[in-house]
Amino acid sequence: MPRYEFRSPRLFVPDPLTAGSRIALAQPQDHYLRHVLRLGPGDAVLAFNGRDGEWRAAIAANGKRAAIEAREQTRPQTEANDLHYLFAPLKHERLDYMVQKAVEMGASLLQPVLTRHTQVKRVNRERMHANAIEAAEQCGVLSVPEVAEPVSLGLALAAREPERLLVFCDEDAEVRDPVAALAAARPRPSALVPLQGGAPGARPPMAVLIGPEGGFAEEERAALLKLPNVVRLALGPRILRADTAAVAALSLVQAVLGDWR
Repeated sequence: MPRYEFRSPRLFVPDPLTAGSRIALAQPQDHYLRHVLRLGPGDAVLAFNGRDGEWRAAIAANGKRAAIEAREQTRPQTEANDLHYLFAPLKHERLDYMVQKAVEMGASLLQPVLTRHTQVKRVNRERMHANAIEAAEQCGVLSVPEVAEPVSLGLALAAREPERLLVFCDEDAEVRDPVAALAAARPRPSALVPLQGGAPGARPPMAVLIGPEGGFAEEERAALLKLPNVVRLALGPRILRADTAAVAALSLVQAVLGDWR
């Protein structure tokens, strides 16, 4: 496991990061550093942009608003997991929580899907993106996932590549052992994409689908079960709220098929 530096504040910036690059901060970041943390010129921060790794930087004066100057790279950029998280939107704070946890659990794409029983039809993508950035800043994540426009479940399934394993969480599933079901879907080593060193072992592309708290409609369930490369799971004997189900499902997938192995 890499050692993370948690003592210094961490900032996501959109600009390129190279040794000596100077980046003007947005107003909220300037306010956070100067008025909340009471930091000033010369104090250390960490910066990342999802492309150039993580950099140690120093706060520099820049007129009325602070800037940072990149000094040295502390961690190289790593390839993000190819893990899509598809979910029926929730209300306000519960959606905020779910977005934050999905980022912490390694999702590379956040895709809201509208199902028959979805109660929330509109989402604030800007707020979702802000929550994703905050989670990445706080938890040492190097890449901020894409936040996609909401689409119908049918469109989301039509856009899925057949080779992407779809883990479909359904409280009506008869599967009693979700770990065994996921393990059975693990590809053979010979089928895995070679890593840079030439040895097989790259993880397959995956997607996790969590439906609304009202469950999937029968026609939606039937359409899902007709698809290739699908694993249908129940998440234990208890009925979980959708935001709790997100953490449970992503934990299972990462432990059995993902980067916890």
